[in-house]
Amino acid sequence: RPLSLERSQGSEILFGVAPCWLALARARRALFRLFLKEQAAGSSRPVLAELALQAAARGVPVLRVPARELGALSRGRPNQGVCLEAAPLAFRSLPDSEEPRPGGGQGRQLLWLALEHIQDPMNLGAVLRSAYFLGVDRVVASRSNSCPLTPTVSKASAGAMEVFDVYGTDDLQGFLKAKSAEGWEVVGTVSRPEDVEDVPVISCSEFQWDKPIIVVIGSEGEGLSPQTQQQCQLMLTIPPGRELHPGIDSLNVSVATGILLHSICSQKRRHGD
Repeated sequence: RPLSLERSQGSEILFGVAPCWLALARARRALFRLFLKEQAAGSSRPVLAELALQAAARGVPVLRVPARELGALSRGRPNQGVCLEAAPLAFRSLPDSEEPRPGGGQGRQLLWLALEHIQDPMNLGAVLRSAYFLGVDRVVASRSNSCPLTPTVSKASAGAMEVFDVYGTDDLQGFLKAKSAEGWEVVGTVSRPEDVEDVPVISCSEFQWDKPIIVVIGSEGEGLSPQTQQQCQLMLTIPPGRELHPGIDSLNVSVATGILLHSICSQKRRHGD
């Protein structure tokens, strides 16, 4: 009998082992049903059995369904034999009362990542995965013209989205201006230094991390808006390793973010923090 795809109002379908596993483990969102691929007699996948146990412990119903029905739930995207019906995750609000002051870091080097108009869910997921892995303290994204926190983002982040808070702001420039006034260094990023006016541009390898910083990443096609560039005290660039052919003069935004964050975060390790 075909599986009823009717879902709870407003729910969405997570797909893939890591997003479903971490969504169940953290339970930061309402969880409705876990769908597992039917297995042939005598076959077993321990990870699916563990997911079923985890769902049962959370009181989440577990349904065994044919691969075709599972594929319909994930809309043909690779699901690794598991889907999870859950409430969406939204950007967390960023009221002033929640923002730690630099002095509250007890001497730690604080690093926040600000995202302006990242629209591709695969890029956003990859950025979140790198930010979580490399030790970024907080991610803040512009709400307008940006990708929401979708199941595709969770899958591309290898589930990091399920454990790492992402904050949203309706006024990115105002947020950056306020943090700069508090003593944070606001550092922008650019692929072509000649595109920047009135803001110093240096190689990421030359940057010295000596105060709380916010690294600002721009959109895939346009980079940082001129208004956001004007809130930056410095712009970082990644120098190419060869003379580039026209048309291949920049990096994917998620790759560039990983390189920039690693270059900065390696200083934390050298300083022994």
